[in-house]
Amino acid sequence: MWAQQGEGAFVAKQVQQLDRVIIRFAGDSGDGMQLTGDRFTQESAAFGNDLSTLPNFPAEIRAPQGTLPGVSSFQVHFADHDILTPGDAPDVLVAMNPAALRANLADMKPGTSIIVDSHDFSGRNLAKAGYDANPLEEEGPGSLAQEFNLNVLDLTGMTVEAVKEFGLSRKDAGRAKNMFALGLLSWMYGRPVETTIAFLEKRFAKAPAIRDANVTAFRAGWNFGETTESFAVQYEIKPAPMEPGTYRNISGNLALAYGIVAAGVQSGLPVFLGTYPITPASDILHELSKHKGFGVTTFQAEDEIAGIGAALGAAFGGALGVTTTSGPGIALKSETIGLGVMTELPLVVCDIQRGGPSTGLPTKTEQADLLQAMFGRNGEAPVPIVAPQSPGDCFDAALEAARIAVTYRTPVLLLSDGYLANGSEPWRVPDVAELPTIDPNFATEPNHVSTGSTTGHGSTTGHGSTTDGELDEFWPYLRDEETLARPWAVPGTKGLEHRIGGLEKEGVHGGSGNISYDPVNHDYMVRTRAAKVERIADSLPPLEVDDPSGPAGQGRAKVLVLGWGSTYGPIGAACRQVRQAGIDVAQVHLRHLNPFPKDLGDILGRYDKVLVPEMNLGQLSMLLRAKYLVDVVGYNQVRGLPLKAAELAEAITHLAEEAATGGPDEDHGSRNGVHPETSHHENATETVR
Repeated sequence: MWAQQGEGAFVAKQVQQLDRVIIRFAGDSGDGMQLTGDRFTQESAAFGNDLSTLPNFPAEIRAPQGTLPGVSSFQVHFADHDILTPGDAPDVLVAMNPAALRANLADMKPGTSIIVDSHDFSGRNLAKAGYDANPLEEEGPGSLAQEFNLNVLDLTGMTVEAVKEFGLSRKDAGRAKNMFALGLLSWMYGRPVETTIAFLEKRFAKAPAIRDANVTAFRAGWNFGETTESFAVQYEIKPAPMEPGTYRNISGNLALAYGIVAAGVQSGLPVFLGTYPITPASDILHELSKHKGFGVTTFQAEDEIAGIGAALGAAFGGALGVTTTSGPGIALKSETIGLGVMTELPLVVCDIQRGGPSTGLPTKTEQADLLQAMFGRNGEAPVPIVAPQSPGDCFDAALEAARIAVTYRTPVLLLSDGYLANGSEPWRVPDVAELPTIDPNFATEPNHVSTGSTTGHGSTTGHGSTTDGELDEFWPYLRDEETLARPWAVPGTKGLEHRIGGLEKEGVHGGSGNISYDPVNHDYMVRTRAAKVERIADSLPPLEVDDPSGPAGQGRAKVLVLGWGSTYGPIGAACRQVRQAGIDVAQVHLRHLNPFPKDLGDILGRYDKVLVPEMNLGQLSMLLRAKYLVDVVGYNQVRGLPLKAAELAEAITHLAEEAATGGPDEDHGSRNGVHPETSHHENATETVR
């Protein structure tokens, strides 16, 4: 490729083929790094690459400018083949200020590329970032120039010069520097530019000067890459092969919202979302509020308790009740979830997990709500639990949660997390005709013969079947023999007047629904509600065991890596690395955490060692040990970030070596760098809830 530089000068540009690249954009939380990363992601999706993203931003609405706590970053991994994670470490870091450089430098490997905006490397900004001297000016062994492919550019100055014709203040003009950086990186990796230009023109249509400045800065960045001698190589990453279909880039929260809409359509039920805004779940409320045309009603309540109370009330009225929250909200909603267990009404509770406890790390990811989901209610109150494994899988998990809730008349907890919620990947838009149908199977007629019936006392054997007599009475706790679900009668249906509530109901004598304090009845109802949840396992497909070393159940692998939720990507990537090294390893991933699939125990028994990676201190490991008496090995990190595939691959390799030699198990969490650390951070000024 040839590009012109200046008057009559030409610079030869070499094109180098790559199979994948990891780029991290980092800057102050006001520098627009999330927008920059999102636009690069959209360009890569339009080009046809497989991709995975990791947004990482502070909890403070506006952290102190130029400080380490105020650094915001966006990492995108794109490739010409199937990938599973946003990548462990960047190949390219774009740092807009000293704090962004310092906060991300530890993740950079020697020889990787760093592009730095030198404009803000003043004495004051260097001091705020903890630098005694300007690292861009250091020379010799250990310096940035020696360790990395360092490109120091005055991105802000070039941006201000490029947009001066629009009459903006220097401060406003400098804000377009993220678009200059985006243009430069778009040139460097051959990204299509039309989608970003169209986006900017639409987003800033009401502010022509801002619109034109951003578009001009973007084009100026592209042209700078095309003409400068600083970048002599342009890189090409070809599109990834994918199954035929229509694809779009989608985040986990958006996919979950679409799944809820689809569940309403496939069940024929109106959807009612009763919720309260909380990070990182609020985007689901924002998206669902746009879909009134699909029968979706959204209600932003005054608090978490009111939100779930309204959703449960909507379920009583015959709607698909949904509530969304994060860990702190689950604590507040626990009493109403228990009420849903007692009343046996369908309710989907979406917990988008974040770092805890308490307010914790609002914008960071974690998997530490599993035991709260299992046991966080008073009394014996079992609740089914479903967990998606990737951003796109949030769509299918929402459909599955709704299926279970409606079919078995129970609240269902869906455990996503901040990594899935904010991350994105290419998603094949499903054919609506292929989506499963969810049958609410409303009760429409009496199901019991009253004792005063003139045709005889009669008895019932299930929904609507009798041995004699005419059905003239409705019993709300008369159960389906297959699912143990009680009938769901919409209030106002003639002849089906009934009562439900938080007090224990009669069930041992058939299910009249009358209040009962009888000890035998209470024991029966507690066991029946638990058995109903266990019956869900009858409807689950067999687990998929990924073990390329042999036919199903006959592979050579002695180590099984078992995960749940968002650890799917790091586990899959780690297993690929281990297999490439010639080590056999099997992988199983759980979507259903309560009840467990029926074949899980048999699968666990096939392997000498079972490794369970989690972003908690071993919650699934505890449940597996209790139920199956298998001494699983935990790999546990709670850093607010996804697991790193390379570190996990080391743990798998170590365990495989132990399995081969008969060595002892050990806790692999602390061996991989999980240690309590004390560090100083500036006080938060305002926290996102």
